[in-house]
Amino acid sequence: MDLNTTVERAQRLKKLHAEYKPLVLPTVWDVWSARTAADAGFPALTIGSHPLADSRGAEDHEGQTFEEVLAAVRPIIAAVDIPVSVDLEAGYGQEPADLVAGLIEVGGVGLNLEDTVHSDGGRVRDTKEHATYIAGLRAAADKSGVPVWVNGRTDLFLHAEDPAAVLDEAIERLRAMEQAGADSVYPVRIQDDDDLLTAVTSAVSIPVNSTAHPVKHDLDRFRRLGVGRVTYGPLLQIALTDSMKDMLRPWAP
Repeated sequence: MDLNTTVERAQRLKKLHAEYKPLVLPTVWDVWSARTAADAGFPALTIGSHPLADSRGAEDHEGQTFEEVLAAVRPIIAAVDIPVSVDLEAGYGQEPADLVAGLIEVGGVGLNLEDTVHSDGGRVRDTKEHATYIAGLRAAADKSGVPVWVNGRTDLFLHAEDPAAVLDEAIERLRAMEQAGADSVYPVRIQDDDDLLTAVTSAVSIPVNSTAHPVKHDLDRFRRLGVGRVTYGPLLQIALTDSMKDMLRPWAP
């Protein structure tokens, strides 16, 4: 993909975040799912690490190398004429500048970056370390001339026995990512908790990303709670898996 097209798609993705509240970005994993979501009328997409790995017989949590991920997402991005963001997990051990350069080279215009470092025993980056990595991504994107959308993710709620107990620490981390240049923030595993969602959306001035199930959740609810961006993670693929099993089961021997 030529650089001008990539820049145009990045600019379009930024504009979409301002136009839609929330912006729903279906999480896809191959050319078929990407084209299907685009044909359904969505103006932008995300590629999720979990469904991508499942579609390729690999493990999530950086079970693929960065080079393998880039090779896998290139044809997906090329198959549609709308902006595509890519879940790049914790960065696959790459320096921020190399992560951004690889993403841009395959035509990606957004990325998701989490703080659980699977390549390093599953440790969680502390607030300063994660913000520093986000700042590196922002600087690299700015230097490249492509306004890559950076979605900064934290797994603090995911790892906590009592998510409410880590709310203050999570808010500190979300604000640190915002100050470091993240365009949106993504506190995972609180999509069913109205109080926690309200607390985090009130704490930052950039869009908050929430995971959603395409059947079980309600878009208006997320809108009322102030969520600015919705992605499906692995839940769209899981929902389709359940539906496929239901359709096929009567035909099984």
